[in-house]
Amino acid sequence: MRISVIIPTYRRVEDLERCLRSLNDQVRKADEVIVVVRDIDKETQLFLESFEYNYGVSNTIIVNVPGQVHALNQGIEQATGDIISITDDDGAPWPDWLKNVEEHFIRDPQVGGVGGKDWLHNNFVLETGTRDSVGKIQWFGRVIGNHHLGHGTFREVDLLKGVNMSFRAKAVENIRFDKRLMGSGAQVHNDMAFCLEVKRAGWKLIYDPNVALNHYLAERHDEDKRNQRFNYDANCNAVHNETLVLLEHLSKSKRVLFLVWAVLVGTRSSWGIAQLVRFYLKDNKVALLKFTSSIKGRRNGWRTWKNSNKLNKRGVISENVNISN
Repeated sequence: MRISVIIPTYRRVEDLERCLRSLNDQVRKADEVIVVVRDIDKETQLFLESFEYNYGVSNTIIVNVPGQVHALNQGIEQATGDIISITDDDGAPWPDWLKNVEEHFIRDPQVGGVGGKDWLHNNFVLETGTRDSVGKIQWFGRVIGNHHLGHGTFREVDLLKGVNMSFRAKAVENIRFDKRLMGSGAQVHNDMAFCLEVKRAGWKLIYDPNVALNHYLAERHDEDKRNQRFNYDANCNAVHNETLVLLEHLSKSKRVLFLVWAVLVGTRSSWGIAQLVRFYLKDNKVALLKFTSSIKGRRNGWRTWKNSNKLNKRGVISENVNISN
């Protein structure tokens, strides 16, 4: 089987170099490596002109639209492999990454996607611990990630993590990343939306802790600065995306339960009333901002989903629909 690796990147040359060197060190070499870079990112383009690959074909795609969604869609359009592996520029795959990925696709023809553990380095400190539940969506819509803490043998899951996910090209030939997702850079939850589409098409998604890479959380050059202070717009965009994706894939009765749970309870990243009460005395003004941005994100996500459904009923393609006000 031929393997294509897609890496979207923006203004993180040192991280990208580490990622590409880890691909040079793979036991099973990639047949094709596609790096997608913004047209305004001249430093990265200059670096890519001089980097020496020791695997198959290398291809640089230059795009003029911001965001991961467009970058990944362009990469998929041009990928020629039977397997399409995706990682981020701040990922550094272990030497047996592609070897282990390929073995799963060979083992079971019903496997549409394979992902694994990202050993998470936050400010160069490795996050430790283990979790049994990984990559699942609970019946009322609560999302469980924990991909960086998974252990044990491989198992079937609902979603993979964007830094470490590979797909059978046949499984995604008619699937693309959702253009309705908000954000100017990371467009959080684009991986969940993509994985649920693959799963809805009837394919298995496999999580295997042995399909591993190091994940050095790098600075984002958009509204979501990760380790910096809370950003209202970034949180609102993330909650919008999560809401849209879940409403798209939950059954009718579960959508109602999800919205009630989301507003009354929520999570530590997508606040409901219970989270506001829990953290108000500690965070005060910031707590109110987190709550209001989450509620606005829920509302906007619901509006985008509702408007998309209306257009679909009229036979209009809805992938570019976005309600953000």
